[in-house]
Amino acid sequence: SMMYFSATYKEARAKFKQSAHDVGATVQSIGLTSGYEVDVASVGSTDKPTLILSSALHGVEGFAGSAVQLAVLDALQSGFASVELAEQICMVFVHGINPFGFENIRRFDENNIDLNRNFPLHQQQYRGSPEAYQKLNSFLNPQSPPSTIEPYRLRAAFNIMRYGLPALKEAIVCGQYQYPQGIFYGGSEPSIATKFVMTHCKEWVSAAEKVSHIDIHTGLGEFATYKILINEAPSADNHNWYLQTFGEEFVSTMDNKDETAYTVNGAMGTWLQQYFSDRSYYFAGAEFGTYDPVRVLGAIRSENRAHYYASADSKAYRKAKAELLECFCPASEQWRKQVIDSSMQIVTAAIEGLLRADRESKLK
Repeated sequence: SMMYFSATYKEARAKFKQSAHDVGATVQSIGLTSGYEVDVASVGSTDKPTLILSSALHGVEGFAGSAVQLAVLDALQSGFASVELAEQICMVFVHGINPFGFENIRRFDENNIDLNRNFPLHQQQYRGSPEAYQKLNSFLNPQSPPSTIEPYRLRAAFNIMRYGLPALKEAIVCGQYQYPQGIFYGGSEPSIATKFVMTHCKEWVSAAEKVSHIDIHTGLGEFATYKILINEAPSADNHNWYLQTFGEEFVSTMDNKDETAYTVNGAMGTWLQQYFSDRSYYFAGAEFGTYDPVRVLGAIRSENRAHYYASADSKAYRKAKAELLECFCPASEQWRKQVIDSSMQIVTAAIEGLLRADRESKLK
């Protein structure tokens, strides 16, 4: 499984295109206005139930996401347990939605936008920020290069005591639209990559009545474990599909304040589900845990400071990038193997779930 992991975006991209080519997929490289391209591979007939597998919505998280996509393509090539299932569906792989962040080891895009906070359902959502974020702004976004002597953990611990971890997490990560150079900034309009998704998603879904979309993420939760994050509330009609498909212990709704989930403004999945409300669109974030949230937040914060205030050839800059990469794609062989193994289970389950939903709707 180690061979699926790449050291650079360019390597990941070359491997993806080669692997897609090897399984006879149709590959399109779609140019963004930034000069980057996003690669989309599809296998199978477009009128069948469709599984979409996407990576790198959060740039640096693409190192793991791309590896998962390669493993699945490879499994199609070698014929994994569900190869006969795979023939009954269409599979679409969207590789590197945020190529800028992927290439430059950033979670955010060229305009510092967190793409998963950039899909508001109404224009007025591109405004404001949580009150607690405003209070924490100077702690979260210091206007200086990262420093080794700063007592970051102490300050974090103080703020956790002051606000409580759930409230703090909510305030910080749900998205803010007020500080363009701050972390978790949701932008003031649809970004380059957001427009790409909004424009091209119709082609991925095509004529399929049933779609299961798995978007791969890392950085939240216990090391090497995973959660399936969904937008639908437990009261929603579709909710049972996720529980049946992925298993109750793995499914976490966005509004459930457990360790992993949190409410997000402007999430891609919510937008897609509304856009495709005329069919069954099962959207799930597969979230693989790495390190404790204080360390991960520290890495995001340091990298952002380095991005704005340190020179690219400085030690502080290189250290911040290395730590961000470690927090979102740990070098640990055990972690990487576990992510690939779990992903194969998740994808197989999603395919079975899609076919089950398809059969059930035909019986009605």
